[in-house]
Amino acid sequence: MDKIKKGLGRGLSSLIGETKVEPQKNQISISDLVPNKYQPRKIFDEGSLQDLTNSIKERGMIQPIIVRNSMNDKSKFEIIAGERRWLAAQRAGLHKVPVVITDVDDLKSLEFSIVENVQRHDLNPLEEAQGYKRLIDEFSYDQEKVSKFIGKSRSHISNSLRLLTLPNDVINLIENQKLTAGHAKILVGLENASFVASKIIEKKLSVRQAENFVKIFKNKKMKASLAKDTNIIALELSISNKIGLNVNIQNNKRNKGKISFEYKDLDQLNKIIDIIKLNY
Repeated sequence: MDKIKKGLGRGLSSLIGETKVEPQKNQISISDLVPNKYQPRKIFDEGSLQDLTNSIKERGMIQPIIVRNSMNDKSKFEIIAGERRWLAAQRAGLHKVPVVITDVDDLKSLEFSIVENVQRHDLNPLEEAQGYKRLIDEFSYDQEKVSKFIGKSRSHISNSLRLLTLPNDVINLIENQKLTAGHAKILVGLENASFVASKIIEKKLSVRQAENFVKIFKNKKMKASLAKDTNIIALELSISNKIGLNVNIQNNKRNKGKISFEYKDLDQLNKIIDIIKLNY
């Protein structure tokens, strides 16, 4: 049983220790398993599912599926944790799969499912944060307990939960994978998160470029810059990203002004000169 627990991850091992469990790992017909009606994750990434299928074909199923007796059909077992492995096993052509049989109620079944999901590596950042929040709201976990169960630092849990404070339009962009987890972390706490998010997508900014863009709004010493048209700011950043040097554009209401490039050594000056010569 100790070996089984090690393969299940810290959180699931702890939960199994709190419940009545069959002492051996059983092999059960794959057709005798039914999905969990409390499965908090409804969409499974196709690419990730195929990778798992290939892994099972090569190495077999290493991690058992956690099940309980079905409430609706006594001849079946309901999956508590491991529906993704069950789906992949079907694709891999397995007839039987290893399971750990538990005796839990509906509430504990939901807790198992949430804990397993947040331990996954391919969750998008919002799914992860929502899982943590459910453990806290529905099962009276605190951040310290979540940290110990999931095996991640307290600061990681805290930062993850902060993503849920973002505006709904930004959350939708993250859910649709138009913004990455790195971008999302930058946007947390910004009053103009929606605007910055739109610029990140429009200008196709990397996380590092987005950080530089945000600094313009966060740095209180740059009050003059804040008065600039946001399109001018975005243009400065775009040019700066292309040539690797700080750029400042002064533009008045008549659309007259000047562009200045900041260089720190002779090599950078020569780089500016070469760019100008090459294009003019």
